[in-house]
Amino acid sequence: SFLHNSEKCQFLCVFCFKSRKESMARNVVSADPAAEFPAEAGRYHLYISLACPWACRTYFVLKAKGLENVISKSIVHWKISGNDGWAFGPGQYRCDADDVNGKNFLREVYKVHDPEYSGKITVPILFDKKTKKIVNNESAEILRMLNSEFNAFCETEEQKNLDLYPEDLRTSIDEWNDVVFTDVNLGVYRCGFATSQEVYDGFVVKLFNALDKLEDRLSQARYLTGSRFTEADVRLFVTLARFDLVYVGHFKCNKRRIMDYPNLWAYTREIHQMPGIEETVDRFHIEHHYQESHLHVNPAGVVAVGPDLDFKAAHGRDTKFQ
Repeated sequence: SFLHNSEKCQFLCVFCFKSRKESMARNVVSADPAAEFPAEAGRYHLYISLACPWACRTYFVLKAKGLENVISKSIVHWKISGNDGWAFGPGQYRCDADDVNGKNFLREVYKVHDPEYSGKITVPILFDKKTKKIVNNESAEILRMLNSEFNAFCETEEQKNLDLYPEDLRTSIDEWNDVVFTDVNLGVYRCGFATSQEVYDGFVVKLFNALDKLEDRLSQARYLTGSRFTEADVRLFVTLARFDLVYVGHFKCNKRRIMDYPNLWAYTREIHQMPGIEETVDRFHIEHHYQESHLHVNPAGVVAVGPDLDFKAAHGRDTKFQ
């Protein structure tokens, strides 16, 4: 574990943070028709939260690969309440009913999969409507399935040919994933949930050292691995898109904003402006989830007004790296 035993109780968010060890379903959808879970149009359903960066990286790839008419989805309510956990919120802003299983809470979907299940309730979930089983609830693995196993169903040839984990870049992607996962994706949570000054001081230094390294890299290359957009960029983007909205204030990651990094901020805007990606970044869900749900961090549940952010401003990355 990345935490000493004495620190584990200081860093527990069963709703948004989850390590690979916590994922309870690790099966794979395959393009092979003979597989246990073969890729089929209309068979699978994705349960996501628009607030959660882990869930939204799967939504990002669903959009980028043109699979929205192939894999259905449900968006849960932004607020987590007490023991109920993630809930469905039909009729509320960008919240869905559970049209697949007819449940009120996500924990009930886990019970459809396994009536005896008593573990953590997390998003995303890739659910098989045919067998009524959760195929996988590990976002990194779902991301790769969506990238490679449903190519026969992509809307356009361009989306079919998009490969976010190309074989010739895998070593570089994996190296950047390690940097981003440990010190950035998890780094903001480590800072936000620290309950001692010593713990916070250590994690916040690592976070901003990593951001400085990423800023330097993106001053030299359009994307993390070079000229091609990959899953490493997806994994970084979901944290960058939330950073100034909630992590600066709510998680005390306030040494610098992403807006203060010329290359990271332009990079964030470029990705946000890619076709369909704006829909994966919902300011209301993000701000209200963190500040209404994390009452150990924000006891009054008051939602801050937040910064003025213009994700639509020209980014210039296309001309800078011609």
